[in-house]
This record gives sequence, structure tokens and C-alpha cells, in this order.
Amino acid sequence: MKVNKAEFIISAVRPDQYPVDALPEIALAGRSNVGKSSLINRMIARKNLARTSSTPGKTQHLNYYRINDDLYFVDVPGYGFAKVSKSLRQVWGKMIETYLTEREPLKLVLQVIDLRHPPSKDDELMYDWLKHHNIPVCVVATKADKIPKSRWQKHLKVVKEGLMLRAGDELVMFSSEEGVGKDELWGVISRYMEDEGEQVSSES
Repeated sequence: MKVNKAEFIISAVRPDQYPVDALPEIALAGRSNVGKSSLINRMIARKNLARTSSTPGKTQHLNYYRINDDLYFVDVPGYGFAKVSKSLRQVWGKMIETYLTEREPLKLVLQVIDLRHPPSKDDELMYDWLKHHNIPVCVVATKADKIPKSRWQKHLKVVKEGLMLRAGDELVMFSSEEGVGKDELWGVISRYMEDEGEQVSSES
């Protein structure tokens, strides 16, 4: 997909703050500092529309980015943050759960993990939770540029086995630095948007 327009819209914490234009939404979920903002910036060919931070847990809202007036990327607060209070984690958890389970325009969750390491317990729990709620998910293993190409397949196997990736769920290797996986990931996103369009036309 060629991105001609990308803009930050809102940081939302409640359903009444979500956009009402019913554009398809692609959510990005992952541990704090896994590179979700960098992934967004690479996907839309912008350097700093999505703000990156060195502080885990910095994203405290659902950050909406509108792309080409066709869809939204929604950056979800990171999980696995250790330096915030238990009460704040509970608030964030409820906000995220409400969004992921009740948001009708949500078409796909990109679960972003670090290819360099085996999936964490939080990664495993998130993936299982998404599957339990029948929420479409594509796993994106980022930071591929930090690993020699000769070891990519080995690390991908570790990711698949660690998550016990279900048949039919896609795994895309990605590098925000080099753009590896960008076209493949746009292809996955486009398919979910097309599937929705076909569903709508068949119901009308």
C-alpha cells in the first residue's frame, strides 16, 4: 500500500472517545519497548509520527493514527511493564480488554514481539487470550536486523513453538530499520480489510 496521508487523531481511554467514522482498525499489541511505534512509522514511511519512548509504559492510551482515510492503526498500551503501579495496570488492562473485545471496527491485532528472544510469558498469555476471544491475530516478529540472516529461520521456529502458533495464523518477520516484512505485512492487513468488504457486500 502506498501511504499518501497519515495523521495522529486522538489518544483515547474510553469508548465515547473512539472515532465514529467506522473505518477498519488494526491494533498493535506488544510488550513495552518492543517497537510498536517504530513499526508504525516504517509502515507509513514517516520518521516520527508515532512517538517512540525509552520509558516502558509510556503509552497510556489507545493512540489512533488514520492512514489514507482508509484505516486506523491503533497503538495499544504495552504489556509487561514493571515500573507502574498495580492499580494503573488494572485500569489499563480493563481499557484494553474493553477495546479488543467490543470494538466493532477492529479487524486484526498485530501482536508485536521481539524476534531476538523467545516469547515471554506475557506474549504467550496475550496470544492465548486473543485466541480465546476469537480475535484475528497476526504475529509480527520485529528487530530482525539485529540477527544474522542465517539465524532468522531458527528464531522464527522458536517464536512459533513458544506461542504454539495456531494453524492459519500468520507470522511476519519485520525490521523497522531496514523495512524487512513491510510489504508482506501490508498484504496481510489488506486481506483482512478485503474480507470485511466481501462480508459486507454478501450481507447487503
